[in-house]
Amino acid sequence: MKKKFYKIMYILFGKYWFNSNFPVLGAISKKFRSYWFKKINKVNGKVNIERKANFGTNIVMGNNSGIGINSYVQDNVIIGSNVMIGPDVLIYTINHNYEKENVLIIKQGVNKKKVKIGDNVWIGTRVIILPGVTIGNNVVIGAGSVVTKDIPDNALAVGNPCIVKKKIGSDTNEITNCNN
Repeated sequence: MKKKFYKIMYILFGKYWFNSNFPVLGAISKKFRSYWFKKINKVNGKVNIERKANFGTNIVMGNNSGIGINSYVQDNVIIGSNVMIGPDVLIYTINHNYEKENVLIIKQGVNKKKVKIGDNVWIGTRVIILPGVTIGNNVVIGAGSVVTKDIPDNALAVGNPCIVKKKIGSDTNEITNCNN
């Protein structure tokens, strides 16, 4: 019941308040959004929740991580520490069932798959992350990417579908397909 109360408070008094970079009022708005997020979800430290961010009530977020402007994060997501989620990012954990040929898709229900994001990750603007994906540590996901499969540690990945373009920390430019 408390989570619902804090979610309503966030929607009424925090979601549409000033951007974090707006002088004085932005800093106040940022603190309120973070406060309500912490009351709704499990947080291990300091977080930054930007204006118009929409999120579920079963998220675990590590220290020094944030959700960008106008992003959407469904329930059942684990976000590590030092994670930057850019503007307009969509993280989905729910999908419709469609396997039964003689049953309407709308009547087949849904399935839920957890999304895990490691530590020290940067997710660029307008990235879409689909259910069941695990993103490793030290990863950069380029703007506009659609992440359909797991991304290993130490990777720069981009595209639709997402492809690892380069291992972070290596000198090679070998292209490795994410769909291993």
